[in-house]
Amino acid sequence: MHNVLAEVRTWHRPLMLMVSAMAALVLVSAIGLLVDSREILNESVWIKPFKFAFSFAAYGAALAWLLSRLKKAKRFGWWTGTVFALSGIIDVGFIAVQAARGTFSHFNTSTDKVTAIGAQVFSIGVLSLFTASLVIAIMLLFQKIGDKPLTRAIRAGVGLAFAGMAVALVLSRGDGERDHVTDAYGRPVELSGGHSIGVEPGGSGLPITRWSTEGGDLRVSHFFGMHALHALLALVLLLMVLATRVTWLRAERVRAQLVSVAAFAYTGLMTVTAFQAFRGHSVIRVDGATGAVLAGFAVVTVVALTLVVRKAVRQVPEPRTEFARLGV
Repeated sequence: MHNVLAEVRTWHRPLMLMVSAMAALVLVSAIGLLVDSREILNESVWIKPFKFAFSFAAYGAALAWLLSRLKKAKRFGWWTGTVFALSGIIDVGFIAVQAARGTFSHFNTSTDKVTAIGAQVFSIGVLSLFTASLVIAIMLLFQKIGDKPLTRAIRAGVGLAFAGMAVALVLSRGDGERDHVTDAYGRPVELSGGHSIGVEPGGSGLPITRWSTEGGDLRVSHFFGMHALHALLALVLLLMVLATRVTWLRAERVRAQLVSVAAFAYTGLMTVTAFQAFRGHSVIRVDGATGAVLAGFAVVTVVALTLVVRKAVRQVPEPRTEFARLGV
């Protein structure tokens, strides 16, 4: 335990401060979910800061670890991570402030000073997060961190996270439409666009995530992108554990290939959910076109996985018999 804490202390400090702040906000928001009955669009005012704080805590911790392992341009990486940390605190902080005020943080066109100033700062923060993610992704393309499976997982995971950030830019821009809703106190609010497509805000959604079950929702692919790195790192860890028991997994090349297959499948998941959203279809609705795209990614994934496994199994050397060891 002492060694783990010592290792964590070497991680990017500003990002870890952001992670600590997000963890505190998760706790505050959880309490708010239990004791505060105010709602916006049929959900607790605290659900949005809870989800954002949790997501930024997880992603920020992963970035803090990654930046501590850079071998080149470490100083530049430190400043890039610091920009991400400050932008994350400002943006999620604004979300928390608006939740406490019982009103909207995203797409809110209200002219009160807190909302107006906060919205401008928020938009700058989104762009800063996007730019910092792009810079980190590019830096990792030219550096090897760990063995091949780990390096491949990091590069693919950060790249997919960047794609998730790109979806966030679409969300922040909105679609130009105006929706008239009310805040937690029944006061009228005009929203400039939103994350849903083909459905009015406030419709039914899935438990916890509140992803729309009535129309398209860009938050789905955004979420998967933001957590691609965690999924692929978990896969690397799982493959390392399995390799102690499964002989054909002990080759570093094989595990790296399996990570590549998983990254392709994960890309397919993001593509399909984005395809659904932009067509105004809910994540739980799979029509013919969505099914065809999903099937295409699934077939390629299964074929690639089969080829990797079959080749790996064939290349495992046969165990030597007792006669062979005696030279007979």
